[in-house]
Amino acid sequence: MLFKGLEISQTGMAAQKIRIDIVSSNLANINSTNDINTEPYRRKIPVFEAVLDSEMEEGKNLPLAKVRVKEVVEDPSPFKLKYDPSNPLADENGYVRLPNIDPMREMVDMMSAMRSYEANLTSFNTHKDMLLKALEILRV
Repeated sequence: MLFKGLEISQTGMAAQKIRIDIVSSNLANINSTNDINTEPYRRKIPVFEAVLDSEMEEGKNLPLAKVRVKEVVEDPSPFKLKYDPSNPLADENGYVRLPNIDPMREMVDMMSAMRSYEANLTSFNTHKDMLLKALEILRV
């Protein structure tokens, strides 16, 4: 029970790291195209879930929960179309299908993930400082 706060903050940081990795992957593929017979890259979205701590003792019903990435799903929104009849990947109407990625939305997701990561890191450091202060009190 003593280190649960550290463990919870660590799971939050790990989940946000995965979220930032997925946003980076989306941004890296923003202009990627495939041949005319296959679909372009689809935007990926992480889905988080709370994991209730199973080590609840009698009389200490603290609803502690960790977080983890449940799954990574693909965004079903339609692909972007760009009119470029000179492109060899254009269809019969002259349109090239591009990934369904909006760079502004990705940047907002990245900023949100960074803020959540920083909040978990602050929580982790505060909990660590409290544990160190408790050890100093016991030394005296």
